[in-house]
Amino acid sequence: MKDRRRLRFGIIGCGLMGREFAVACARWPALLDMRAKPEIIAICDLNESLFDWFTGNFDSIKMVTSNYEDLLSEKDIDVIYCAVPHHLHEKFYTDIIRAHKHLVGEKPFGIDIEANRTILEVIKAHPDVFVRCSSEFPFFPGGHQIHKYILENKWGQIIEVHSGYLHSSDLNFEKPINWKRMIEFNGEYGCLGDLGMHALHLPIRSRWIPKRISASLSKIVTERPDGKGAMVPCETWDNGTISCEVEHPTDGYTFPMTVKTYRIAPGETDTWYIEVIGSKFSAKFSTKFPKTLQTMHYVNGRSQEWRSEDIGYTSAYKTITGPIFEFGFTDAILQMWAAMIDEFTEPRNNMPFGCVKPEETYLQHKILTAALESGKSGQAVEL
Repeated sequence: MKDRRRLRFGIIGCGLMGREFAVACARWPALLDMRAKPEIIAICDLNESLFDWFTGNFDSIKMVTSNYEDLLSEKDIDVIYCAVPHHLHEKFYTDIIRAHKHLVGEKPFGIDIEANRTILEVIKAHPDVFVRCSSEFPFFPGGHQIHKYILENKWGQIIEVHSGYLHSSDLNFEKPINWKRMIEFNGEYGCLGDLGMHALHLPIRSRWIPKRISASLSKIVTERPDGKGAMVPCETWDNGTISCEVEHPTDGYTFPMTVKTYRIAPGETDTWYIEVIGSKFSAKFSTKFPKTLQTMHYVNGRSQEWRSEDIGYTSAYKTITGPIFEFGFTDAILQMWAAMIDEFTEPRNNMPFGCVKPEETYLQHKILTAALESGKSGQAVEL
């Protein structure tokens, strides 16, 4: 489509997720019916060794810098994707917004709830700036389909909900420490802040907001190598289980919901899941089995039978990929960016599924702050 609108992007933070966004831009022709496309024209990182990969693969890049303020003053940049450690969110995000650049930021959108409040106050003062937060896993076809079921409210009465994000990247106790294990960079939340938005994206979008929270937090690895021959303390939480009491937003009854964020989950390389168990209808999806959606329709007095359906590549935004093929992480990122650019260029009431909104990051922080308080005190916390 030659008439596609170009959105000129700058990237602050050229690490893992910055590269994933760049690859999504390169794969943009795979998307059908999109009226706009991203173009990377500027990159920024303190680690200059990362630049060659970007400039070697993207001829559109005109600016390469280690000073993020250079991007803020560049008039040709429309949107900035900022993927930096949590302690920098408040400063970088507010500077970007004040510079009247549209922003896609990373979770948790502030190192703590106070930083998040400051970011949202600046957003409110600049209503012309479009701001969203990254969270890609609900864009898997199974997650998207469960969101459709939630909108239909076909559960009968919800009996329980389970949502979580589990991985095992820290199962190796000899793995050198990095910034995500240090409170000054990652915040006191630990695994809650780093993984929580993924697990809470669908519940918050569904308005399943807890009234009461009880959390169990674990520090499994107390120290790690510093890469220089010494051992240093691991200060952040490794695993968190949040037990919630939720009031249904329209039907008035309450139901239990568990939210798990685990960095040390043996056997789980990288697993996001959502399960909704109801009296009439239930549904489950996990990225461990990315093609398969499980559902159960129950009629009083009849058999209880789970049905497994291979839904394949049935994405919210159409692509050239056939539905018989398997959907993966890079596809979820492509879908998330398609949702962001679609909403930015053509906002409407019937969006297929949207990225995390700033006000939803605040609800996430309220939940995580209560979970942190509960985990430390051993008491349930009212929101």
